Amino acid sequence: MRSAVTDAALPLAPPPGPRRRALLPARLRPTGRPRLWVELAFSAALYFAYSRTRNLVPEHRTAALHRAADIWRAERWLHLDPELAVNHAANKVTWLIVGMNYYYATLHFVVTLGVLVWLYVRRPEHYRAARTALYAATVLALAGFTFFALAPPRFLAGQGFVDTVVAHHTWGSWDSGQVASVSNQYAAMPSVHIVWSAWSGLTLAALARRTWVRVLGICYPVVTFTVILATANHFVADAVAGALTLAVGFLLQRLLTGRPAYGP
Repeated sequence: MRSAVTDAALPLAPPPGPRRRALLPARLRPTGRPRLWVELAFSAALYFAYSRTRNLVPEHRTAALHRAADIWRAERWLHLDPELAVNHAANKVTWLIVGMNYYYATLHFVVTLGVLVWLYVRRPEHYRAARTALYAATVLALAGFTFFALAPPRFLAGQGFVDTVVAHHTWGSWDSGQVASVSNQYAAMPSVHIVWSAWSGLTLAALARRTWVRVLGICYPVVTFTVILATANHFVADAVAGALTLAVGFLLQRLLTGRPAYGP
């Protein structure tokens, strides 16, 4: 029989902490790997939504150009306007700016898709939460394109910006028929390049096991930010809006599931 002194010396178990309430019921927030066809259906739905915003481009052109001029004027007044200097400096080095043009046109999709596949295969316990944050932020961005169409800086040629894709005849020019038919050229706010690159970088930095992969994850959105300014595809304000959009995406994911995207 234990003595009273011995029992008193035993540490008491800490009381359980408060549980975060989730908006979704438990049956709608599993943690395992989802079915592939469900993920493909999500992707198709996002593409359909993007197509709807693209169809509104002709109606938004004039307003988008006026907003771009207003944002550029506001950034200059605040002295937060490195876009023109970065655009001109990069444009002087042909191999650099051509590489940035291809970076902008390709890695945006390749890296994001690659990280999604890596999560699905190698980190299935984190896939649903991280994917939910990404998709929530993307839907918010699509809403921004619909209600706040904004032209990129490269459309403000009168302000001195150089459209680097046109100037260097890079493959996939935005003025070519094929690209123009599948892209919304007035979808600068928020920057989806920042949304997706920051999500990819955070995911790799949080979940990758190799140090060099985590370092690449940290560097990737920083390089992307430089590229979107150098190619005159986005304002600084677009990048800030993209970062805030992703933050809201992670917040919505946390509210829906009651757990952090990269938690244990």
